[in-house]
Amino acid sequence: MGPGVLPDTGIRDLLASGAISAGAPVAAEQVQPASLDLRLGHTAHRVRASFLAGAGRSVAERIAEFEMHRVDLGPGAVLEKGCVYVVPLQERLALPEGVEAVTNAKSSTGRLDLLTRTIADGGTEFDRIPAGYAGPLYAEICPRSFSVLVRPGMRLNQIRFRAGQARLDDAALRALHAETPLVTGAAVIDEGLGFSVDLRPAGGDLVGYRAKPHTGVIDLDRIGHYDPAEFWEEVRTREGRIILDPGAFYILVSREAVTIPPGHAAEMAPYVAMVGEFRVHYAGFFDPGFGWAAAGGAGSRGVLEVRCHEAPFVLEHGQVVGRLVYERMAAVPERLYGTGIASNYQGQGLKLSKHFRAA
Repeated sequence: MGPGVLPDTGIRDLLASGAISAGAPVAAEQVQPASLDLRLGHTAHRVRASFLAGAGRSVAERIAEFEMHRVDLGPGAVLEKGCVYVVPLQERLALPEGVEAVTNAKSSTGRLDLLTRTIADGGTEFDRIPAGYAGPLYAEICPRSFSVLVRPGMRLNQIRFRAGQARLDDAALRALHAETPLVTGAAVIDEGLGFSVDLRPAGGDLVGYRAKPHTGVIDLDRIGHYDPAEFWEEVRTREGRIILDPGAFYILVSREAVTIPPGHAAEMAPYVAMVGEFRVHYAGFFDPGFGWAAAGGAGSRGVLEVRCHEAPFVLEHGQVVGRLVYERMAAVPERLYGTGIASNYQGQGLKLSKHFRAA
């Protein structure tokens, strides 16, 4: 197996060697084509503020410093909107030298505006685990739009492992696009593959959804259960533009359909801050096979989780709002996204999280 992002077979090797361990056995369905789903433990610590452990310090030390109270997740517990919680994860790491890890929220987590980041002992960055790290992992969870009901074992974030250099530079990305088209339309390649927002849909005038400010609780175990109208306002326009309100959260969709070939993975990165006062995503892993025709994709849109910051901002159709950073896989995974696994968003367009009934 060469340098690059470890596939499902490489993740299973890490499990077999003890580089990944857990109190409860890791279930087969946690292993995705290029990542491993992480599970919540049994206790949530309500803390005063978000934090990083910092060099030479443990997360447990910082919890003791900032904890307000503890919540037993065993019977199911509500994590309240606007609060910050730290939850020990069931998985822990003993990474070999030369293998680093990066984490991200799962797609359904991001689409609920459920800010979920991973922190680790000695960490000075969110969602980044250095090569050779040995120790526990924690999820920092901050519900931004909706209060949520969680239980032990729920999987809100995922981890991806890298050995050596994986990222494609622009020249390599252009060559890959020439060999296998990665995007419909012209490819905008500049430190990754640029993508833009679709505000002129082919049919109708529905371009997105905006989270309502005062809603009920969402039980994360309930799939296809909730009426979208109770939690979301439809965003419609025939003008090809919308005005983002400060503090509001939107679900929009990319104009382009993208493809991730089997030998590659990708991560959605926010566009540079100079283009506007908004953040584009919370969840950003794209597995090998996403949008791949042989895996049932035939090109899939990227769903954009957008939060506007200090000032109202006009977003226009076709405006570049983010980019996909492509990485080489160390080997092609045994199973691709959408092929024989429960892939909720293959072939997607504008789509809310799996907890809501189809509109």
